[in-house]
Amino acid sequence: MSELPGRVHRAFADHTSFEQVDDASFESTTTTFDGIVEADHVDGHIRFAVEIRVPLLNAVTEDEVAEVVEDGWYETFELRVGDIGGVFRTERDLEPSVTRDGETITVEASFEDINERRGVDDAGAVIDYVEGTFVQGIIPGYEYTEPVSSIINRARENAGGPT
Repeated sequence: MSELPGRVHRAFADHTSFEQVDDASFESTTTTFDGIVEADHVDGHIRFAVEIRVPLLNAVTEDEVAEVVEDGWYETFELRVGDIGGVFRTERDLEPSVTRDGETITVEASFEDINERRGVDDAGAVIDYVEGTFVQGIIPGYEYTEPVSSIINRARENAGGPT
């Protein structure tokens, strides 16, 4: 891994969605779930490795979610994340990996770009897409805990409904 050019640091600093963690790591500050981007300078391009962690439903509900429901929810989430390619400003051949470990799902995706600002925008779009995909999969009828209960309350407030 080579040292990141200053232009990459400036692109992340100028983007309102990220905070620098160390020389090559940048954390999403605008999403509920953990999202981090590792940047690397490779042959004139910048490689962006994006990782987002979201909980399984059982980790964010008061009630027990049946295993068959949890498995079906996970499979649907995995399929939806596979359609991530449409969120970019340029065509990318992106094949995200989705893994399940205990009560956590980790989504990883990486891509390269010669334009650091476009790459930072697209890294943010990946994180936003994964969070949006999670939110779309919230199943009504369960009592949710944090952070999902806050997401639901914000959505109700923005829609003008009861909280």
